[in-house]
Amino acid sequence: MRRIHFIFILLCGLLAALPSYGQFNNNFISTAPPGAGTDMQPQTSQDEEEVVVSTKPSFNVKTYFRALAHKDTMKIGQMGVGSMILPGTAQIYNREYWKLPIVYGTIGGCIGGAVATRGKDAQKFFIAGAVASWWGSVLDGLVSYKSVQKPLPARASMYSAILPGLGQAYNGDYWKIPIFYTGLGACVYCLGFNQRQYDRYRDMYVAYNEGTYTGNLTVDNIKWYRDQHRRYRDYSIIATILVYALNIIDANVFAHFNTFDVSDDISFNVEPQMISPVAPAGNLFAGNQAPQQLGFQMSIKF
Repeated sequence: MRRIHFIFILLCGLLAALPSYGQFNNNFISTAPPGAGTDMQPQTSQDEEEVVVSTKPSFNVKTYFRALAHKDTMKIGQMGVGSMILPGTAQIYNREYWKLPIVYGTIGGCIGGAVATRGKDAQKFFIAGAVASWWGSVLDGLVSYKSVQKPLPARASMYSAILPGLGQAYNGDYWKIPIFYTGLGACVYCLGFNQRQYDRYRDMYVAYNEGTYTGNLTVDNIKWYRDQHRRYRDYSIIATILVYALNIIDANVFAHFNTFDVSDDISFNVEPQMISPVAPAGNLFAGNQAPQQLGFQMSIKF
């Protein structure tokens, strides 16, 4: 339940009260308690508490390795980024040491196979295997991270960063997954199409300058088509990045909204309220001598 509480004050007898209050205020400010000098400084109430703001040291490499030694804690985002740089560290932080031989064995084996293999197709296969093993180790660390808060916004963001749509699935927004993949697919298709056309007209322009071009287009037409497709390619890259970023932002925002209480119970309440006047700065006794004012309090619940 969220409550927006504000007070609208209707002062009774406003025209009559303003002159008297102004005169009372001026007289009170110019006077002081008996025995006090004119240079009396405002006293500090004993009820006032001193607010001490403490700042936590920023997270750094030393703190990261202290957390790996289980002498400190780290957030899921810090753990995820660290495991991208140093594979296997997420498993160490989660105390799942038995997974380390699997992580290092698969990544090291794929890298070794890519180095030892001479065929290009086999090398591509081993490189893809190493990337998939690294990707799986990061995702496994994020899944195994223990947190009381569910859903955890940072986890949803990391999920969508690693695999678009996974954060939406984590939040339960499955209907959004086809939308993001449709947008990403359209952007990637436009990117590939314009890249191929750019390469085509670029080769035509090079052939024209070398004197080997046999087509019907003029050099100005070739340059225009080349520049147009290069511009559209750049736009496609920007659109792909924006859709990808929107996928991450959406996962984070709606993970926060899952804990937001939304109720159909809407009520509006108006009731009388006595308002105590605010003492002027430096005057300690104005609040005790000034009369209270009658007003109204309005409350909206939704």
